[in-house]
Amino acid sequence: MSSSTPPNPQPSAAAPQTRTAQVTIVSHSPFFYWWPVWMVGFLMAGVTYWNGSQMAFVPPGTVAKRAVQVEGFEGPRDILVAPADHPLPVNSASELKQPQMRMMESNNPGMIWAVTLCMLVVITHIQLRGVWSVVAVLLVLIVTVLFAFFRLWDSVFSLFEGIDIHISASGYLAISTFLFIIWLLTFLLYDRREYMVFSRGQLRVRMAIGTGEIVYDTRGLVLEKHRNALFRHWLLGFGSGDLTINTSGTNARQFEMPNVLGIDYKLTLINTMLQEREVVKAM
Repeated sequence: MSSSTPPNPQPSAAAPQTRTAQVTIVSHSPFFYWWPVWMVGFLMAGVTYWNGSQMAFVPPGTVAKRAVQVEGFEGPRDILVAPADHPLPVNSASELKQPQMRMMESNNPGMIWAVTLCMLVVITHIQLRGVWSVVAVLLVLIVTVLFAFFRLWDSVFSLFEGIDIHISASGYLAISTFLFIIWLLTFLLYDRREYMVFSRGQLRVRMAIGTGEIVYDTRGLVLEKHRNALFRHWLLGFGSGDLTINTSGTNARQFEMPNVLGIDYKLTLINTMLQEREVVKAM
């Protein structure tokens, strides 16, 4: 009994190409790393709205009284007594403004948001290098969270009379919404005005609106990855990095592309393309 081995199936000429045709490099502005500010702001807005107290605006000299019998109300009540010559604020209908603003009595939410904002300003505008700079920033963040967790910030601020950090729920929401909209427009529109497109044998560059694209040959192309800012690239940028591209030939140029997201994956694809070139078959 004999058997024949079936021939190996040949790939169809119409099979789609699975190789990546091109890789687009977009340089993002440092504002991309500000996402923790609006994210923490939205979180603090929710916490303040659900757990906060209602705030009342009172004139200077208002005195708080405990367990006072108020006409028309059953049992003793805690009240606020305004000075005789400074009445409580009224609305457009000349009626007393009722407490509506939601705000946390504790300083914890305001302190967390303020430290987040201050740390982002330092991290995105100052090049922090070295182990001690990393330790210092981590120490500040850890101490801030621990003090808030154990409710110690109120005790700290009580040592400095008149110093508090309070923001209303609507205040958090307004600031965070504005920052989120600007962040989204910057990420989706503004940052994409300038880009590079790598394909097999070609590099297309557009560095300004209205200038068109400049095409370079990829022969002799040199790419350098820089990732020397731990917080900015790893923690805030999820593995981003700065890219330097040097072209070759008579019109050699150097391009700086800071804050490239997913730089490791994109460089892997680009390195594969640099080793391949499009081959056109003669008919």
